[in-house]
Amino acid sequence: MARLAGKVALISGGARGQGAVEARMFAQEGARVVFGDILDAEGAQVEAAIRAQGGEATYVHLNVTSEADWQQAVQLAESRYGTLDILVNNAGIVIHGSIEKTSEDDWDRIMAVNMKGVFLGTKYAIPAMRRAGGGSIINISSGAGIAPALGTSAAYAATKGGVRLFTKATAIQHAKEGIRCNSVHPGPVDTDMVRGPQVDPARLATLQERVPLGRLGTSEEIAYGVLYLASDESAFVTGSELVIDGGRTAQ
Repeated sequence: MARLAGKVALISGGARGQGAVEARMFAQEGARVVFGDILDAEGAQVEAAIRAQGGEATYVHLNVTSEADWQQAVQLAESRYGTLDILVNNAGIVIHGSIEKTSEDDWDRIMAVNMKGVFLGTKYAIPAMRRAGGGSIINISSGAGIAPALGTSAAYAATKGGVRLFTKATAIQHAKEGIRCNSVHPGPVDTDMVRGPQVDPARLATLQERVPLGRLGTSEEIAYGVLYLASDESAFVTGSELVIDGGRTAQ
């Protein structure tokens, strides 16, 4: 039986990269998926690809810093599919540079996307999950939220550490309602953001050298962990950290 049969999922940042992989995997495992992003053309392509493979998915424009966009996305999930069982707060951005070179605008922007976005998604998903009789929230943090590597942006690490503890607070506050909340902490993952044309080859080599397994992870490897936390297989798991980083934070 499909691992998410009968479930309805909402995924942010689903138009490309890890979020798109999660959307496709969830649909393959039987979920009806609403996924959002600000990249509307790419989102429409992912929706079409999922439907062409027999999956059920709906793309919605979702700026995670917008309260109205989150309300609309949750309402769409309930009105189109009847319920909301799973939320994946996947959307996030990265900035680079030292503390002294981080502008106030950059600080505010990364806090808005990486932290406020998770807060708003959780805030509006909880009432829907309460109506559903429970649910699973998965927040994508980072290995940097546990142990930042040398050279990691302090602003980025701060947002991911915040997501880590926000996850635990959510889990504790809503456990009695059957709403679980866990965080996923990827290490360096082989995505366009990591391996794109603007990336310094020396920095890429350094990233790989920091991983005991000696390579970058894949989006699929992260998505399988998210899938586990979304499924009923993890029914006794809440407030936890799932680290998928090739051993980097174990050093």
